[in-house]
Amino acid sequence: MKPINELIQQDGAIQDRSIYWDEDIYQKEMEHIFARCWLFLTHDSVIPETGDYQVTTMGEDNVIVARQKDGGLKAFVNSCTHRGNYVCFSEGGNARSFVCPYHGWAFGIDGELDDVPLEEQAYFNDIDKQSLGLQQVRVESYKGFIFGTFDLDAPSLVDYLGGMAWYIDSFMDVPGGMELIGPPMKSILNCNWKNPSENFIGDGYHVGWAHASALEIAGGALESMKGLNDYSPDSGLQVTVPEGHGFGVIWDAAAALHPGPPGIAYQKWLDQRSPIVREKLGKTREKFYNGHWDATIFPNCSFLYGTNTFKVWQPRGPRQIEVFTWTLVEKEMPEELQQMIHADNMLTFGTAGILESDDGENFENCTHANRGFATRQGRVYLGMARGRERTDAEMPGLVSDGWVNETSTRGMYRRWAELMQGTPWAKLSVTAKTDAYK
Repeated sequence: MKPINELIQQDGAIQDRSIYWDEDIYQKEMEHIFARCWLFLTHDSVIPETGDYQVTTMGEDNVIVARQKDGGLKAFVNSCTHRGNYVCFSEGGNARSFVCPYHGWAFGIDGELDDVPLEEQAYFNDIDKQSLGLQQVRVESYKGFIFGTFDLDAPSLVDYLGGMAWYIDSFMDVPGGMELIGPPMKSILNCNWKNPSENFIGDGYHVGWAHASALEIAGGALESMKGLNDYSPDSGLQVTVPEGHGFGVIWDAAAALHPGPPGIAYQKWLDQRSPIVREKLGKTREKFYNGHWDATIFPNCSFLYGTNTFKVWQPRGPRQIEVFTWTLVEKEMPEELQQMIHADNMLTFGTAGILESDDGENFENCTHANRGFATRQGRVYLGMARGRERTDAEMPGLVSDGWVNETSTRGMYRRWAELMQGTPWAKLSVTAKTDAYK
């Protein structure tokens, strides 16, 4: 494996092709990124009651997150501490305990070992059940979105989000908050997990080209983008924060893919809520509230606010992912509006969505083009608008004018490189430095 400073060069603008294919690099990602970072697990709305649980993965580790009797949350590895079998085979539900089907060891919803068959007769009461609970996962929630990390030394979730928290509050901090409509749609893509993460974090460049036919079919405000013919840098921004998260925003386009009938129009809802956002969060975040976002919370949680698709790209080896897709809605929206947005999300970014299909094909091809040895000796380039980033007195991180941009993608790869070098949390970048781009 090449040194990290050869894999990522020019402050994130150049990537060695092997990072999308190499097994050793992938295993290092499991250790230095997925075993350290905060990873999305589920949402409060999915597990609201005592005993409610959801099974998911952190990297390739299978975990259970469960609502506790005191209303709190606990998460733990879904693997019996006796012989390692799963203790839960369903994707979610409500339980009083988790029982291993192999030998009957029973664990509480807190992950503690409660019962061992033949504890007196075969173990002669000589077993330390307190030390044999399921491996615990550190878990925290932000505005109802539940994340976990294996790293006890990791910063708090809010510190991990860094400046991204200021931005996502534009829609997460509305009255009533946000929730996810599920169960999640699931699919398999034969691509590296970084391909969709980088696409959602800031690839506005592909929209008018890769989705030209779909935009023509969908019509509406975004149709003019087809063919990369209609674009102004004044139409949006890209943002990257030092923690590796980022997004692009198209101003006044949140409802572009949800025209809807007049009675349940998404734009009407936004118009009603905007004054509330402005009063609570200020004019700048009101503007973000009305924009359409493409975003990634590093490493593998992505969303499109406006389209309102919410995704996790779960790695299944260096060349395959499992995609989990929910619909993101405001809790106080009328049910009819929520369901309209949900239906539109399935049409566009569901498993067989017209935009998802375009993206999935490109993700897979961008990965598998690197199967050739000679091809993998090359590099790929993300230099769009490099050197034009700026800091802003109000907005965190680095800002670059124009949503067709690669600022946020370079930020993602800078953080990837820092973590892959094993940099301690205390020494990771926490401030935006414009001189890094000169």
